[in-house]
Amino acid sequence: MLWREGDHEDDNETAGLNLIQEGIYWQQLTDKRVWRVYCEMGLNLPRRTKKRVPQRDRVPLEAGVRVNQGWALDFMHDALYDGRRFRTLNVIDEANREALTIEIGTSIPARRLIRTLSCLIDWYGAPNSIRLDNGPEMTSHDFTQWAADKGIALRFIEPGEPNQNAYIERFNRTYRHEVLDAYLFKSIEQVQHITEEWLREYNEQRPHDALGGLPPRRFMPRLTTVADSSNAMSA
Repeated sequence: MLWREGDHEDDNETAGLNLIQEGIYWQQLTDKRVWRVYCEMGLNLPRRTKKRVPQRDRVPLEAGVRVNQGWALDFMHDALYDGRRFRTLNVIDEANREALTIEIGTSIPARRLIRTLSCLIDWYGAPNSIRLDNGPEMTSHDFTQWAADKGIALRFIEPGEPNQNAYIERFNRTYRHEVLDAYLFKSIEQVQHITEEWLREYNEQRPHDALGGLPPRRFMPRLTTVADSSNAMSA
C-alpha cells in the first residue's frame, strides 16, 4: 500500500487512512502503521454478540379459573418531564385481570424484580406459574433459580410474539393511554402516586368487558392476605 507525498509529512496516520479508503496509494505504508491507526480509531474492538434466546414452546393463553393459577408480568418505559427515563414493572393475575402491582423506578434489575414478586407472594400467596417474555431480568440465573426454589413455573413466550402474553399487553395499553401518556411527570414519586390512585380505580370500579362488565375484584374476589387464607381454610 502507498501514501501520497508532500502534504502529509507530519505523518498524520488518520488522514492517511482516509486516503487509503479513497483509493489513493502513493507512498509505502507499513502494516504496523496501519494497525496503529486501526487501533486508534477503535476498529480493533470486538463486536458485541447478542445472547441467543433459547427456543421456546408455544404455551396456550388460558386465563385460569381461580386467582393465583397464573400471573403475567411485563416491563414498560417512559420519561419524566426533564427527560430522565424510568421503567415500570407490571404484574397482573390472569384469572381476574387484577393488577397486583406496578413497580416504578429508574432501574429495575433482576434482584428488584425478585424482591417485588416476593412481597406479592407474602401478601397474596404464590402463583402456580408466571407468563413473561425473554428480557434479561427474566432470563437471569438469579431470577430463574428463585422461581425454581419457589416451585413457580416460568412460561416464557416465544421471541417476537407479544400476543402470547395478551392479557398484560392489553393492560399495558390501558395504563399507557390513561396514565403515562396523559400526564407530564416531574418526579418518580408523582408517577407512583398517580399510578396507585389509578390502580385502585382499575381494580375496584372499572368495568371490564372480558369480565362481564365487572371490575376485577368483584368478578373474582380473593382473600386479602396469606394469613386470611390460612384462617379461612382452617375454619
